[in-house]
Amino acid sequence: MSKKNRSFPGSIDVKGEPEDERLPVGRTFAYGLQHVLTMYGGIIAPPIIIGGAAGVSDAERGLLIASCLFIGGLATILQSVGIPFFGSKLPLVQGTSFAAVATMLAIVNSGAGLPGVFGAVLVASAIGFLITPFFAMIIRFFPPVVTGVVITSIGLSLIPVAGNWIMGGNATADGYGSVANVGLAGLTLLIVIVLSKVGNATISRLSILLALFLGTLIAIPLGMADFSKVLDGPIFAIPTPLAFGAPTFDPAAIISMFIVVLVILTETTADILAVGEIANSKVDRKRIANGLRADMGASIVSPFFNSFTQSAFAQNVGLVAITGVKSRFVVAAGGVILVVLGVLPVLGRVAGAIPMPVLGGAGIVLFGTVAASGIRTLAKIEYKNNMNLVIVATSLAFGMLPVVKGDIYDQFPDWFEIIFHSGISSAAIMAVLLNLIFNELKFGQSKNSSVFVAAPPRMVREDEIEALEDGDTFVGGRLFSADGKEVPIVRYNASGAPTTSLHISSADRVTPDTPAGGTRAKAEAAGAAGADAEDVTTGSGAGTGAGSASADGEENGSRRPETDPQH
Repeated sequence: MSKKNRSFPGSIDVKGEPEDERLPVGRTFAYGLQHVLTMYGGIIAPPIIIGGAAGVSDAERGLLIASCLFIGGLATILQSVGIPFFGSKLPLVQGTSFAAVATMLAIVNSGAGLPGVFGAVLVASAIGFLITPFFAMIIRFFPPVVTGVVITSIGLSLIPVAGNWIMGGNATADGYGSVANVGLAGLTLLIVIVLSKVGNATISRLSILLALFLGTLIAIPLGMADFSKVLDGPIFAIPTPLAFGAPTFDPAAIISMFIVVLVILTETTADILAVGEIANSKVDRKRIANGLRADMGASIVSPFFNSFTQSAFAQNVGLVAITGVKSRFVVAAGGVILVVLGVLPVLGRVAGAIPMPVLGGAGIVLFGTVAASGIRTLAKIEYKNNMNLVIVATSLAFGMLPVVKGDIYDQFPDWFEIIFHSGISSAAIMAVLLNLIFNELKFGQSKNSSVFVAAPPRMVREDEIEALEDGDTFVGGRLFSADGKEVPIVRYNASGAPTTSLHISSADRVTPDTPAGGTRAKAEAAGAAGADAEDVTTGSGAGTGAGSASADGEENGSRRPETDPQH
């Protein structure tokens, strides 16, 4: 395909790679605004959460929000436009990372406050910056079984935050946990669901942001929203450096934050690879290292301007795929918009005045989506003939201990409590250790399968068997009739229309010596040629069809859930 054919209609410069095309200025900023709106709810949530835990005033919370917008905009420009050694020069939007929220909450609650958070972010990001050239050598210790556990634990660890917001956010305030508060949160959640259901894709993508707006409008006549202090303070101002004091440094907090930084580096690497594939751009080790340096460089600067760790936003990677607009200058325009929003602290104070129950209603979906993203990653993992089930089960349960029983480590030393009081740190440490024990270190492995490895009985549906004929054989990923002719295996799209014909690519197949016409061969073919053809995928094996028959020759098959690729 030529460069010209790959460009977006209306571009005025299509030289170079797809991400280098330049659209007219008006269209560039219009698409840039779409990126900002897509991630706005996600970028303002961390400062609201951390500011609430730190007990800051509404004006100070507005400053935190403005600072995160300001730094996120600069980080986005650095990542997309790039300078020597910094920036992947791909359409990646940067912003405050959700991955660090639970750890920052643990640091705040330990008594270190915001200065302790800023100090931990500063040092951990500096260490992350130093290891970016070598990160490719340690990323193997963060396979999907680890990152899936961590991302899931991030979402689950934040559910109590949503619960506190739903009840009112302040346990000492009148009306905390009232029917009115819970009802307003439920109404906001209902708005999110309704807007997500509508046929308009733009409205659906902005459902959380629109629900925050509509929920707040409903709260105003009910006397549940107070905007009287929105105009207290400057309308235009560059975020004040070190507004909450100089950073303080605690070794345990730094270690805990460094674990998060490793997760962020892993996620950003995945995002760079994903957007490179979407844009049909070459992504090599140098480009990844430049992108990671931009990530960590922005994170080092962030604490000086009252912000937190920066990372690529996965939802904006999805937006690039949906719109087909691959220009990095569109994303850079979105960065400019974020910077402008960041020097308007009045907008931060408006966001800070959103009623807590409204935030809680939207938070159910927002935090639940983070957990669901981790579950989707875990669905890609192969659980057969390995101990991945033990890794996932133990790590998630271990990570949830401090979430469901907050005082479990109260009798331990302070450094231990800071690290393990975070559900994310606990889950990450356990997942990395267990992955090393079961998947990296081969000595001591038993040849006999553990009870945890055993899978449920394999089976196929009756309608799948009826789709076959006597003599059909599944060999080498292809289905053959009794007379030796290949039977096409068709993939269907969401509307039920056939899109491609393919063969199954998996090591889990019938061997060529499987007897044709036997019940065993039928079971194997049924998993590939059944009516539910969407379950058939190629590549990693996730979502693959029946697989091989069991050793005892029973007519059975297995199905693994279909997953979508994402950060």
